[in-house]
Amino acid sequence: MHTMTPTDTQLPQVQEPRNDGTPLDLSWVRGVQANTSAIERRAASLPGRRTVKKDYQAAWLCKAISLMDLTTLSGDDTEGRVRRLCAKARQPVRADLLDALGMEGLTTGAICVYHDMVPTAVDALRGTSIPVAAVSTGFPAGLSPFHLRIAEVGESVAAGAEEIDIVITRRHVLQGNWQALYDEMAHMRAACGSAHVKAILATGELGSLRNVARASLVCMMAGADFIKTSTGKEGVNATLPVTLTMIRAIRDYHTRTGLRVGYKPAGGISKAKDALVYLSLIKEELGDRWLQPDLFRFGASSLLGDIERQLEHHVTGGYSAGWRHAIG
Repeated sequence: MHTMTPTDTQLPQVQEPRNDGTPLDLSWVRGVQANTSAIERRAASLPGRRTVKKDYQAAWLCKAISLMDLTTLSGDDTEGRVRRLCAKARQPVRADLLDALGMEGLTTGAICVYHDMVPTAVDALRGTSIPVAAVSTGFPAGLSPFHLRIAEVGESVAAGAEEIDIVITRRHVLQGNWQALYDEMAHMRAACGSAHVKAILATGELGSLRNVARASLVCMMAGADFIKTSTGKEGVNATLPVTLTMIRAIRDYHTRTGLRVGYKPAGGISKAKDALVYLSLIKEELGDRWLQPDLFRFGASSLLGDIERQLEHHVTGGYSAGWRHAIG
């Protein structure tokens, strides 16, 4: 890993061409396989490697903050909670720590909320470049009537959401109905208009890594700007084997089409050391270009608190209690 300067997390983004998709290529989809045992062996080796230390670790943790979709998706969300979360997105780490690290101006990558909270988040983030992402299409199950799911996307975009996290219909994958999945994804992409769309695969419910790989490819063919592991509500969410499977699908799609698609692991990533593992895997498999907010995000709620604790330890030499680093 290279030395990171403080401005690395704040560089103006090169505008990547959007993934306009390709026609559905069933021979390509059906030819995709996943060597589960090899994938699991590779994934199991990652956390045991010696990771970055000291100044390098602090820089990479600041990078992780810049790649976060800071999220609240609870039934008891209130406008006050969302405003506090947005304040945290604008100032994710205490000012004195950022000053000591030379990281003034650091923000999270986005705020992710339910549709009902989009106007509140847009208002709270006014004057910043932090986008609001809305979960949509009958999140988390994705089983409401199709016309209502499409209408929900339009409502969120009209309310100011710049990114839409949609959920796919899992049965299309489980039944191998790739045309239905492609058509669904294409309709949702069209409904998003200029807003970027993240396709949530709910990988814990797809049955196999081969299904994960094929679903990833079909969603990219249909125009997904990002593919995302999970809603965070499944029994199993983001894992390293699933991540390896999805990012290799992204790499293959880029090799064939020249189009870059983003990746978002979500659910279960709560420790700073886990974030470092994910970042190192992205760097190794996809390269530095994917370590920017337009191509990589963490779906995170509690992760930021642990990273802030690690940064305080780096600056002061002492660990503080978790309650001192509330998210909102």
